[in-house]
Amino acid sequence: MNNQNSKSAWPTLSVGTIYFWGLVLLLSIGLFFLVRHYTACWQLTALPGILPSYCGSENLPSKPDHNLEGAPIADIPVDIEIPQVEMPQWDGGSRINIVFFGLRGGEINGADCPACIDTIILLTVDPVTKTAGMLSIPRDMWVKIPGFGYSRINTAWTIGEGAKLPSGGPGLAMETVSQFIGVPVHYYVQVDFGTFVSFINLIGGIDVYIDERMVLDPAGTGQDHFVFTPGDIRHLNGKRALAYARCRHESQGCTGGDVGRAKRQQQVILAVRDKVLDPAYFPQLLVQAPQLYNEFSSGIHTNMALEDALKLAVLAKDIPILSIRQGVIDNNMALFANVTLGGVPASVLRPIPDMIRILRDEIFIPGGPLSPLAQGDPRTLMQADSARVRLVNNTYTADLDVRTASFLTAQGMQVTEYGVPSGWSQQTVLIVYSPKLYALRYLTDTFGGAGSNQIVFKPDPAATVDIEIRIGEDWAGGMPAGY
Repeated sequence: MNNQNSKSAWPTLSVGTIYFWGLVLLLSIGLFFLVRHYTACWQLTALPGILPSYCGSENLPSKPDHNLEGAPIADIPVDIEIPQVEMPQWDGGSRINIVFFGLRGGEINGADCPACIDTIILLTVDPVTKTAGMLSIPRDMWVKIPGFGYSRINTAWTIGEGAKLPSGGPGLAMETVSQFIGVPVHYYVQVDFGTFVSFINLIGGIDVYIDERMVLDPAGTGQDHFVFTPGDIRHLNGKRALAYARCRHESQGCTGGDVGRAKRQQQVILAVRDKVLDPAYFPQLLVQAPQLYNEFSSGIHTNMALEDALKLAVLAKDIPILSIRQGVIDNNMALFANVTLGGVPASVLRPIPDMIRILRDEIFIPGGPLSPLAQGDPRTLMQADSARVRLVNNTYTADLDVRTASFLTAQGMQVTEYGVPSGWSQQTVLIVYSPKLYALRYLTDTFGGAGSNQIVFKPDPAATVDIEIRIGEDWAGGMPAGY
């Protein structure tokens, strides 16, 4: 009885019916995997998430999918409108803003990140007022990547490449910097490390003023181990200049972390400016510009035409060092915060917009704190500045500091202190602790300190003097007779 009921519960199926339903099952399974692969690897429009490895493309992040607090978001609407990076033509008279990117290889949070940004410096040049400025942006700044939610600013290039945007990594990185700082970005320049080293060697190296004891080894094998001493002006070849610009570890004497490194990078840029604009080199470099452009084109990536680059170089020749403003977004303008990126805890910098806006305006708005200087007799303006001056004799000429004090006092300057020599020096260096710009301009003209390595800005409200003059051998033969 039970056997009869069991048999009646299952209908008798023909062989054809079994084949039919088996085929339907196989087609359904195949269709499932086809649709899953098609939707998972969809690239015609932007979708959140990271492409699976079986899609056959690079596994680069196309969305950080985070909000301001660092919490993951299930879906962020894509509202990005970034066109293809073009090569705009500069009229030579309008202010232009250029962002310099340094990319690094290696790993970040355990994932390959060859296109993560290591250095961001925004340069502005105003042909009308003959002024310029540099602003360094920390790579860990927590910002909104246009169309992709919040993430570290150094991931913008990688995200742009991974999302296969028409503008690629450069376009998204430029737009991210533009929206974060609040100024248009017209051009970008990305230089490979090898090209940087070759170019420094081509111009015969650079000279930088050393303000701290540093121990560097560019090769990492002890073959080029060298030590910097505070107060030195050192001549650096390409590899040493790169090591100096990239150093950030206190174990090597490089203080300040990323902020200290950003200041050294700006120092290197100004040292390159000094060397390139040297009358002994500049005309020759202009003549060789097309050949050099072709030679280094594989390691320099930019949307600036050679013609515009030459116009910019000629303009830079007429911008004095005192008219180049410098700024670094430091730890006073951002707060450390902890977020989760890719499932891994990460430390980032949350910006304080009002503080950053003040620094931006100082650098990018005409009539900032360094310009325009008042018109009039330089000596009268210097006297009105009432700058307190300290003299340090870094020469082998006895009493040169006392004689210099007599000369400066006769000009109406206040020499209030004598300092302990910091070591012999060929060049005179001006250490600026507070913005006594008329006094600085007068001293620059007096001591011939036209190079960036001869003027060092070290803001210090607690300093007992405004400017310190570290007298070098160049002044021993240049001081007016009678003193």
